[in-house]
Amino acid sequence: MTMAWLPAPSDFRADLRSAMAAAPAHRAEKLASLAQHRLGYLETIQLERALAQSGPDPVEGFPRVRLAILASSTVDHLVPAVRVAGLRRRLLIDVHLGAYGQHRQDLLDPSSSLYRFAPHTILRSLTAREAVAGIPLSATSTEVDDALASSVDDLRLLWRKAREGLKATVIQQTYLDVTHPLFGSHDRLVPAAPSTLVARLNDLLAQAAASDGVLVLDIARASESAGVEAWFDAGRWMQAKMEIAPPAAPLYGDLVARVVAAQRGLSKKCLVLDLDNTLWGGVIGDDGIEGIVLGEGSAAGEAHLALQRYALQLKSRGVILAVCSKNDPAVAEAAFRDHPEMLLKRSDIAAFVANWDDKAGNVRLIAERLNIGLDSLVFVDDNPAERARIRESLPMVAVPELPEDASHYVRRLADAGYFEAVSFTRDDAQRAEQYTANAEREALRGSTESMDDFLRGLKMSVIFGPVTSLDLPRAAQLINKTNQFNPTTRRYSQEELTALASASDNIALQFRLIDRFGDNGLVSVLVLRPDAKDGQALEVDTWVMSCRVFGRELEFEAMNIAVEAARRRGVREFLASYIPTKKNTVISDLYPSLGFVPCPDSASQNGATRWKLNLPAYVKRNTHIEHSGA
Repeated sequence: MTMAWLPAPSDFRADLRSAMAAAPAHRAEKLASLAQHRLGYLETIQLERALAQSGPDPVEGFPRVRLAILASSTVDHLVPAVRVAGLRRRLLIDVHLGAYGQHRQDLLDPSSSLYRFAPHTILRSLTAREAVAGIPLSATSTEVDDALASSVDDLRLLWRKAREGLKATVIQQTYLDVTHPLFGSHDRLVPAAPSTLVARLNDLLAQAAASDGVLVLDIARASESAGVEAWFDAGRWMQAKMEIAPPAAPLYGDLVARVVAAQRGLSKKCLVLDLDNTLWGGVIGDDGIEGIVLGEGSAAGEAHLALQRYALQLKSRGVILAVCSKNDPAVAEAAFRDHPEMLLKRSDIAAFVANWDDKAGNVRLIAERLNIGLDSLVFVDDNPAERARIRESLPMVAVPELPEDASHYVRRLADAGYFEAVSFTRDDAQRAEQYTANAEREALRGSTESMDDFLRGLKMSVIFGPVTSLDLPRAAQLINKTNQFNPTTRRYSQEELTALASASDNIALQFRLIDRFGDNGLVSVLVLRPDAKDGQALEVDTWVMSCRVFGRELEFEAMNIAVEAARRRGVREFLASYIPTKKNTVISDLYPSLGFVPCPDSASQNGATRWKLNLPAYVKRNTHIEHSGA
C-alpha cells in the first residue's frame, strides 16, 4: 500500500546519510525534504531514527506537537510513521504511548504519565471488539441501538475527561471492520450481524463527535478504499495484537498527521491547475477549442470532466482555484467561455495566469495575487518535467505525482489529503467567491489614483460583536490557520476558545468586513484578558486577521472598537506582545502604528517585544470603515 502521490526517492540511503552529515541547523530541513518522498515501512523507521538522533531541542520553523496515543491494541510500530508524516508537514511530533489496553485508566488517573506528558492532542485508537462484545446475534434493532449507545456514551465521558483534565484536542479513530460475514449479503438485514454492528457503531461515533467537537480519524473509510486486507493481518493480530498491520503504517501515519496539521491550520488552501492534458485532453493552441478532448462520449473526455467536477466540489467547500498554464491567455480563456462541455467557468478561477513564462515564477505570482503563502498551494500538472521544476524551485508547494491515465487523476488528488479539514463553516463555503471578489477589488485599486480613493471606493463597513457559539467554529479555525497577522501565534481549540469567550472578565470580539463587492466573512478575532498584575489592564492575548483584508484599515477600526469596549469597563491600559516568526514580520510595526509604546526592558532573547497603550490618552484612528454592533 504505497502513497503514490509522493515521488519515489532517487537514492534514499545516500540522501539520509547526507542529511545526517549536515549541520544541526540544516538537518531538519534535509530530513523534511526526504520525508516528501514515497517511503516504505523500513525506510520510514530509518528516517524516524535519524530524526530522533537530532534531539529534543527546538528547531526554527518546525513547531513541536505533543501527541498521546491511547489504544486498545498494539500501536508501537505506528509511531515512526506518525512522526515522519508530521515532519512531512514541518511538525515535530513527540509521541506518548499509553500502556497496552490502559486507555481508560490513563485518562481517569491524574497522576498517570499521560498527565505529566501534558499532550496537546490525544488520539484514541480502539478496536470494535470491546464495544460490540456481549451483543447477541439475536438482538433486535432496539436492543442493538441501546447497547451501542451505551458504548458511545462511555466514549463521550472519556472525551470530556480528556478535554477538561488535560485541555487537549481529542481525535477519535473510527472502528476498523475486521469481521467476517455470517449470512452473506443478508448480513445487512440482521441488526446484530458483526459487520452491521461496526457500521452502526461508526455512525453513532461520528454523530457524537460532531456534537461534542471531537475530531475524527476515519480509518474505516480508508480501509474501504484500499481493502481491509491491506490494513489488517490476522496473523499479526494473533501474534502481537496489532490491528493495523506494519505495511499500512506509512499511510496510517499520514492520516494522523493530516488531522493534526489541519487542526493547526496547515492544510492547503489553493488548487493550481494546468490546462492542456490536465483540465482537458489535447493542446488547445494546436488543436483549437473544437479539437480538445472533453465531455461525455469518450473515456478521455469524461476523465478530464471528472477532474473539473472534483475541482468544483472542492471550490464549494472553500478551496481556492487557480490556473497556471503555458498558453496564449486569450485562447486559454476562450475555452472557459465558449466550449460547451466546460464545467469550470472563468468566474470559478480566482487567479488565472496563462503565458509562456517559467511556471515557477507564475506560481509565485498566483500566491502574491491571492495573498497566501506558497505553502498553501497544490500544483497539478500532467507534465513530469513541470512537476519536477516546481518541486526543485518551490519545495514548499505540494506537487502530486499523476498517473498516466487521466481517469485516475481525481483518485490520486483525493488520496493525497492536501485539503484535510476539521470543520466546515458558512465562511468556508463562501471563501472561493470571496477570493474572486478580491480580484475585483484589485482591479478597483489599479483604476484609482490613490490608496485613499481606493479605500473610499470600497464603501466598507464592519459588523462586530462578542464571539458567540455560532461564531466559535470559524473563530477557532481562523486562530489556528492564521500565521501572518498573528502577533503571538497562540493556538486554541474550540473548547479552549469557548472558555475564553465565556469568561466574564475577558473581551472576545469578532469582526466581519463588508464592502461593495460582498461580505468578506468573519475575518478577525481579538481576545483580551485581565493582566495578572494590574487589575486595570487588559492583555491582548490573541489577535488574528485574514490576509484577505490586509491593507483595508480594519486593524485600526478594530482597535477603536476594543478601546471603546474596555473604557466602558474602567480599563486604563492594554498590554501586548509581539513574538516574531518567519511569517508574521508583515505586522512587526503593528503596535506602534496603533499608538502603543514599548514597555521598559521589553526585548527578549527570541526577539519578542512588549507594548502598552494608555487608554485615557488614546486618540481614535480615522478610517474609511463604518461600523455597527452585531
